[in-house]
Amino acid sequence: MTLSLISPALTGGLIDRADQVRVDSDRLASYMNWKARLLTLNGLEPEVSIEGRLVWRSLADAAPDSELIFLGLLDDKAHFAELKCSEPGSSLQYNPRVWQMLASLPADELALYGGARTLVDWHARHRFCSLCGAASAMSKGGWARTCSSCAAEHYPRVDPVTIMLSEFKGKVLLGRQPRFPLRRFSALAGFVEPGEGVEEAVARELWEEAGIRVRNVRYVASQPWPFPSSLMIACTSEALSDELTLDTTEIEEAAWFSAAEVRAAMAGDETAPFIAPPPFAIAHDLLKHWLDAQ
Repeated sequence: MTLSLISPALTGGLIDRADQVRVDSDRLASYMNWKARLLTLNGLEPEVSIEGRLVWRSLADAAPDSELIFLGLLDDKAHFAELKCSEPGSSLQYNPRVWQMLASLPADELALYGGARTLVDWHARHRFCSLCGAASAMSKGGWARTCSSCAAEHYPRVDPVTIMLSEFKGKVLLGRQPRFPLRRFSALAGFVEPGEGVEEAVARELWEEAGIRVRNVRYVASQPWPFPSSLMIACTSEALSDELTLDTTEIEEAAWFSAAEVRAAMAGDETAPFIAPPPFAIAHDLLKHWLDAQ
């Protein structure tokens, strides 16, 4: 298998997901011992030690009414996350505290937290069967839910999202959504819709949001994004024109930037025409990839 040369944040986890354990209730129970570790979460946010690491406890510290999600095996120890009955699921609002934590955690722990957050959040938002409406229960170590009435099995979903750059005569297109901080520009992005491939989604989104037609769409890398459960698929493309027609319900501003302008923004230069995406976002990696190709 050929892996991307880019290693985005939230990838590179070292834990063995141990599918053979999660589907065997007896084997899973045997790992629920004094060596097992329980991830400490405040809602969906990680608790971080003064050393900048995730905080782990024993299974004895789990709340009496909580359920345990098996994250996998690391150093022959089972690692779990806790789903509390009161957990309401995610809020999609911008949270600076979580963003700061994402930038400070070691890569392997960030990947582990991202997976745990996605699973806890999915369970909190999918407590009922989508087929018959009856209550569902956690199964397969937390990697599925089974309906108590019709026995339908439901699995955590991942929503594919294209995030893309388009180039025209040595300049790259970046945009700013209304929810972004002032001067923050990033790659344009959008969900892959039913019945289309990744390349088609890239072309459609750039046409809908920026009014440009593109060719030569190329895959670059991908990143799991647990807010709440997306897979960011980073691509590049070539625009046929630099004339923009913005969908202002999606994009507040957009502009073409030169390599020099992008380098200045990536270096944190206060005189740069925009603020670059944060390092843990795949848009940051995508811009580095584009600069390396110039």
